Formats: sequence, structure tokens, C-alpha cells
Amino acid sequence: MNKIFETPLYAYSRSPDQESEVAVRHKIVIVGAGPIGLAAAIDLAQNDIPVVVLDDNDKVSSGSRAICFAKRPLEILDRLGCGDAMVDKGVEWDLGKVFFKEREIYQFNFLAETGSKRPAFINLQQYYFEEYLVARVRELQAEGKAIEIRGGNKVSAIGVHDDHVVLEIDTSEGPYNIETDWLIACDGANSTTRQMMGMDFGGRVFEDHFLVADVIMEADFPTERWFWFDPPFNRGQSALLHKQPDNVWRIDFQLGWDIDREEELKPENIDKHLRAMLGAEVEYELEWSSIYTFQCRRMEQFHKGRVIFAGDAAHQVSPFGARGANSGIQDTDNLIWKLKLVLEGSAPESLLDSYDYERIHGADENIVNSTRSTDFITPNSEMSRVLRDAVLDLAEEHDFARPLVNSGRLSVPCTYDDSPLNTADGLDGPEISRPGSTCPDAPFGDGFLLNELGDKFVLLTIDADAPELVEEDGIAVTRLEISAKDDTSGAIRRRYLGNEPTAVYLIRPDQHVAARRPNYNENLMRAAIRRATGKE
Repeated sequence: MNKIFETPLYAYSRSPDQESEVAVRHKIVIVGAGPIGLAAAIDLAQNDIPVVVLDDNDKVSSGSRAICFAKRPLEILDRLGCGDAMVDKGVEWDLGKVFFKEREIYQFNFLAETGSKRPAFINLQQYYFEEYLVARVRELQAEGKAIEIRGGNKVSAIGVHDDHVVLEIDTSEGPYNIETDWLIACDGANSTTRQMMGMDFGGRVFEDHFLVADVIMEADFPTERWFWFDPPFNRGQSALLHKQPDNVWRIDFQLGWDIDREEELKPENIDKHLRAMLGAEVEYELEWSSIYTFQCRRMEQFHKGRVIFAGDAAHQVSPFGARGANSGIQDTDNLIWKLKLVLEGSAPESLLDSYDYERIHGADENIVNSTRSTDFITPNSEMSRVLRDAVLDLAEEHDFARPLVNSGRLSVPCTYDDSPLNTADGLDGPEISRPGSTCPDAPFGDGFLLNELGDKFVLLTIDADAPELVEEDGIAVTRLEISAKDDTSGAIRRRYLGNEPTAVYLIRPDQHVAARRPNYNENLMRAAIRRATGKE
């Protein structure tokens, strides 16, 4: 059994702040050293912004928990210095299969078009993800970056003021206080930060239970996502099978609402489910198990004054669709560049209102898709079940019915179509790269386009003239020049030009398109830069 989640990676040690007679002021404090908090901290440190991460734990999460990481978060993790480790260890997959009762009814591919650095999905246990993030923190510390994880530090009280936040922190050696200009709450679905501020979720809790089991075994199942409706080994319910590294298999069993949780988690009862599915002769070791219910909820606003919420602390969705950790990483990707500009004085504090607007839009999109998935997987009436089963029967023979089958619409990047930071589209180009969308990756030189874009404002020109540098009201935008004749794969033309001969794109630091035109116009581009930084 993997013991990584039993090893302290950021054990408690006394901080100089605990020796101070007055509360020490920090620029940024993050509560929660899970994947979202660590991703935010790494992003801040890479932008030379000092950050302290507080967590009452001292090690990575137990069990695999989040396992499915989509292409866009992997691209973000490339920028954070963790992408290679994730993909090298993870199990790549892009094929999914849907079963109804005893038969396979159809399959689908998530990466129909090649030409991107990262795969559609990888499966990787959350404890590895967190380990790689902590390792990246240590690398940044070795480079002299001001980033710190304080394990065994539990925030017990919060005082919010107009220009700072006061935190009371409990440790094994007693309490101490610190202050911070900005507090980022990444402390999960049961966020104590949210509770201490008297803020809550709104949304829906689904009346069903699911058993999740991580099983170590030698098996011949292919590297695919398999989902069953009404399988012979779990009649009337559903099941899910995923492969992870180290011969660990994630298996989910729908249990229904009226169950005894303690009874279901007994090893002998978990074994009954596994034997019914795998057979009596299969040898396995149970690494981790849990029972969960679905919740699709979010906060009304994601930031209030100097406190900002991200990840599960701000929103929750059901696990079908792999939208939890994936959307949380996109939260921090959206937030940190904006917070950096505010700290530098290059943008007004009101720019953070666009974090609420854009990521609430992302959360609502995830909640809608997750709710639809859950309603299809767990029909709430006999008539709903009859209709669902009819769709499944039709899908076996007829293509038109397959889009109606919903075994979990998997995570895709959110497009901020109506963002206040967008400039009206000026190019008759592909929908995939319209304002508000994430830049699609493509082969570029000896590598890939997204690696060249990085995490700064970029003026991407394709066979169009433009200045090498545009400086507008404290914002520097550097040019990345592309010639379509060098686009040997044709991916850049398909994804950025369409039928247009030239194009100029304004790309945000989170690699979302802020504006695009067929050619460079000085006044219009400067206006687009001001708009993208909340100044218009």
C-alpha cells in the first residue's frame, strides 16, 4: 500500500511570527494546502509575490480523491512547473465506454483532433498531485522565492478590515496572530473561513450515496473510462471504473439513499460489491474507501473585501464529470494575475469583480452540467428511469440518441463570452478562439504555442504587422509573431485564422483571448488593453 499520505511533508515548526509582540503583516496568506491553495501559492511566488500557506494538517490527502485531470488544467500546471511530473506519472486516456446492463452500447473519444502538448485526460491520485506541488514549492524556496507552508497552523478566528485581515492561529505551542493584505480561502468544501465569515452555499443536495473504493490489483482492463447503467453486479444502480498509476483502480458503486453508512464501509461489505463485479478469484488490496453524496452548490459571491474564495471553498459539484479540482485550478489561474496587477497598482481593485463574474459563470456552467449528469444517473422517479433506459436502448443503435446519454459530461475549459474584460469580436475567425475562450494549443516551432505564450499579456500576430512592445497605462504587452507558412500542421490556421488571411490577438496572462482583429490598430488595441485590466 502506498504510504505517501502518511508522511509529513510540511511538519510544524515554530515561525518567527510567533516571537513577535505585534502581529506581522503579510501580503498574501492562503488557508489550505490542498491542490488549489498550493497552485495559487506557486503562481504568486513565480510572480515574485510573497505568500504564506496555512494548514492544520502536515501531509498530503489520504486516498486518491480527485483523480481525473483534464487538458486545460494540465496546461496551467505546465506554467506552474508541475505538468511534466503529472503526465509522466499519470495514466493517459481519451476513450470512454458506456454500458447498459450486460452490454456495451457505445464509446467516445475526447481528443478527436491531435496537435496539443497535453492529452485529453490523465488519471492520477490526488496525493501524488499534492506531492508534486509541494516539491515545486521547495524548488521555488531554493531559488529564493518567498513562499512558505506552515503545517500544524489552524486558523481559529478571522477579523476583516477595510485594508487587511487579522488571523488568529492555533498551534501545538499556543496561539499567535498575523495580518495579511489579502486572504485567499482554499480550505475545501467545509471551509472554516467561510463559516467564520457567516457565508454559506446555495444550491442542491442529491439524495443518493456512492461508495468509492481504490483497489490495488493486477487487471487486464484497458486504460479507458467505463461507466455502467444498471450492471448485473449492481442491479438498479450504476458503477464506474478508472485506472490509476501503480495498479490502483478507482471503482464507484451507486448505493441509493436509504443506507447505513457505517455498515456499508465495513470491509466485508465492500468486498461483496467488489466480488460481484470482479469475481471471486481476483486478488486485490483495498487502499482507500469512502462514501459520498452529491452537492451542487456555490457561494453567492467569491470575494468579499480582502477575502477571496477558490475551489471547493467557493463551489461544489458532483464528482461525475471531473469538475472539482479542474475548476479550482482554473479559479486560481483566473485570480492570481488580477491580484498581481492590483498589488502593483497597475489595475484598480475593482478588477477583482471580474473574478467573481467569470468564475461564478464557470461554477454555474459546472453546476448545470453536473446536475444534469446526476439527474440522468440517479433518476428521481420511475417514469424518469423508464425514459432514461429508453434513451440507453436507442443509443446502442442510433447516433442521434448518444448525446442524450449523460454519464458525466467531462470537464472542458470555461469560455467567458460575456466577460466585462472582453472587447467585441473584430475577426471572422474560428469559434474556438473567440474572445473569452482559452487559447487552443498548437504545434509551434519545436514545441507548442501555449508554452510560448507564458503568463504575461501577449500580442499574438499571424502574418500581421504590429509593434514588438505595446505599453499602456503600466501594462507591457509583448509580441509573439507567427507566419502561417511555418504552420506545417495547419493547426494554427484552423484554430486561429479560419478563412482569414491575417489576425492579431490580445492574450491575457491566463491565456484567455481578450480581443482579436484582422490587423493591428493602435487605438483599438490600447483600448482593449485598458478594458482587459478593468480600466474601461
